[in-house]
Amino acid sequence: MVNKSDIELVNEFKNGNVSAFDEIVRRYQKKVYLLARRILTNHDDADDVAQEVFIKLFNSLHEFKGESSLFTWIYRITVNECNSVLRKKKIKEVVPIDELVNFLGLNQTPEHELFKKEESNLIERAIEKLPAKQRTVFVMRFFEELDYEEISKILKKPIGTLKANYFHAVKKIQRFIKDEMQ
Repeated sequence: MVNKSDIELVNEFKNGNVSAFDEIVRRYQKKVYLLARRILTNHDDADDVAQEVFIKLFNSLHEFKGESSLFTWIYRITVNECNSVLRKKKIKEVVPIDELVNFLGLNQTPEHELFKKEESNLIERAIEKLPAKQRTVFVMRFFEELDYEEISKILKKPIGTLKANYFHAVKKIQRFIKDEMQ
């Protein structure tokens, strides 16, 4: 089953082959968990969301029409589940990531190693303050490395809107860090 396409697996599942679903889970389990973990920043929440995503997928896969890729559909379910968790808990995202320090040009001081942890904390706090839409686009674009077209399919938003959200997120993160370091 490993060499079968997503559509072939979906069709097999629709025809009663439950083991086809197991292969879909194997293909996407890690990606779903990592996306949820980056958005929610908590292992337990991300694990719960991943389980919920695959339960929803199992229960609704018979409705999948193939109008988008299975990957896009699964990511959309994942993002929606994460947003639901965020709304319920009324929490903001904190994404600890060292490479963001480089991306934002914060490693240009000789004291970089001494302040690396502090900078990561600042970055986490900056991302935490982003509005949910900007945070989601930022995570998908920066951490998941999805192109705008794929994000557009997942979130059902125009590419121009996504680019603006990403641009504003980066600027807000930079401004927050600059203000905090003064």
